Amino acid sequence: MDGVDRNKNVRRRALVAGGAGFLGAHLCRRLVQDGYDVTAVDSLVTGRLSNLADMLDGTTGEGRVRFVRHDVTEPFDAHFDASADIVFNLACCASPIHYQAQPVHTLKTCLEGALNLLQLAHRNGARIFQASTSEVYGEPETHPQKEAYRGAVSTTGPRACYDEGKRCAETLFFDYRRQHGVQIKVARIFNTYGPFMREDDGRVVSNLIVQALRNEPLTIYGEGLQTRSFCYVDDLVQGIMRLMATPPGFTGPVNLGNPVEVTVLELAERIISLTGSHSRLVRKPMPTDDPTRRCPDISLAREHLGWEPRVALDEGLRRTIAWFASQEASRDVRAREVDRDCA
Repeated sequence: MDGVDRNKNVRRRALVAGGAGFLGAHLCRRLVQDGYDVTAVDSLVTGRLSNLADMLDGTTGEGRVRFVRHDVTEPFDAHFDASADIVFNLACCASPIHYQAQPVHTLKTCLEGALNLLQLAHRNGARIFQASTSEVYGEPETHPQKEAYRGAVSTTGPRACYDEGKRCAETLFFDYRRQHGVQIKVARIFNTYGPFMREDDGRVVSNLIVQALRNEPLTIYGEGLQTRSFCYVDDLVQGIMRLMATPPGFTGPVNLGNPVEVTVLELAERIISLTGSHSRLVRKPMPTDDPTRRCPDISLAREHLGWEPRVALDEGLRRTIAWFASQEASRDVRAREVDRDCA
């Protein structure tokens, strides 16, 4: 059920667009461990090559990784060696801070990126995965959100470049299946967290952990009563792999996320407790179009993938806090070295 060809005489090839990002790096690591030869494609606008360092030097897994710096809004021309059996489209930053900073490029990444990758999959006869998002549901009028729900999304707000871009990308995927017979798999990904998140990406888990580790005030928007459902990244990657292993007739969209709903205030209190921080809470106004409730119905994933999250929130937070703490320690060491060199 993990989507891997176990015939050791066959070298399977995977292309991961967005491969140097938070989720992409974890997916590359899983593919390499399963024996795939992986091409990680990333523009490095928000991705980090350091996320792939242990795979690029050949110390992880049975497969091989090569990195190609490329913006998916540009076509994969004939000089680009992009042969692949499976393609994963993760090539759009999911952080509101980052995708709102360049909204036109965000929209182009969602649309032109999806089109270029679909054309690549079509040429290769490859199965292709689309990382869609819970944001296609907008400010939901039903709860929890099922895949049949069509959403309530603003087409003109500051989040529309991402929300509507992802909705249109789903349309492209299904039209390519109908018109060209491309094998597609579409997952709507809910809040995911874990190591390799950027400390400056503005997402709630990374924000609160970094602030707590630095004993800075923890930022809460509104009263903190808005809800999210947090899925640890290893669980999500397992869900993606199981989706890619389903028969061609099962395309999705399928929700992948944790069905346990948590308020942001509760999350902040857990992080303070787990870090032993002395931070206090500060409240700021709610951002425009920020959803007040977000929780997936994962009945479809349970039925067709045999999948549900396994890592409890506190355990996942402990692992994530430990990773961020190591990053903070490394940053402090580098700062002391600079101070010493300048003395």
